[in-house]
Amino acid sequence: MTGLRGTGRLADDLYLLAHHETTGKPRLQSRAAGRGLAGALLAELLLAGRIRCWRGLIIPAGAGAAADDLGGRLLGLVTSEREHRPSRDWLLYLAPTATGDVAARLAHAGYLSPAPGRRFGHGARWVPVDPDTAFAPLVRVTSALRSPGPDVQPTALAALAAASGLSHHLAMYLPAHADRRLAEAAGQLAPGLRELIAQTQAAVDSALLEIGRAS
Repeated sequence: MTGLRGTGRLADDLYLLAHHETTGKPRLQSRAAGRGLAGALLAELLLAGRIRCWRGLIIPAGAGAAADDLGGRLLGLVTSEREHRPSRDWLLYLAPTATGDVAARLAHAGYLSPAPGRRFGHGARWVPVDPDTAFAPLVRVTSALRSPGPDVQPTALAALAAASGLSHHLAMYLPAHADRRLAEAAGQLAPGLRELIAQTQAAVDSALLEIGRAS
């Protein structure tokens, strides 16, 4: 476990934030988690310069491959489309499998293992291999929000976590008025990233409304 220092990927950190660091139990409703993680996967490609979010559309940008297989598959889907599609369409399309896809990526990297009695695969319930490592994304978020200048990756993580419905969980560990600090830091993110985060929050809110109406 000495090599478990974080993958550096937004969706991986968001997954760990959205699950208990010891039991692996989810902190979010599954549909909301899926849409939040879908937004994080798109944000990974955006930060890597592989896509742009412009006027509500996801547009291929730059050259080169994604940094990992999951990102590569997603980038291939985006570049294969004949027309640019709205970010909301991509969020809804990716959401049903996003949680399982990110969990499998973390498991492959050694950060998760199947819960006792569960098999490896998309149907498994995953447990963090090391609770301290699973808690580390929250430490990175709190450190970024305490510092005077915006740090893009942790700020984007905090904003995506809030957009996904994890504000209450973050508030238990952040200093007073951290929501104001987050709003200020998030406001300094690139316009395309801010737009994608806003679209992610809208998709999550829509999912929660749908669930409320059905109950």
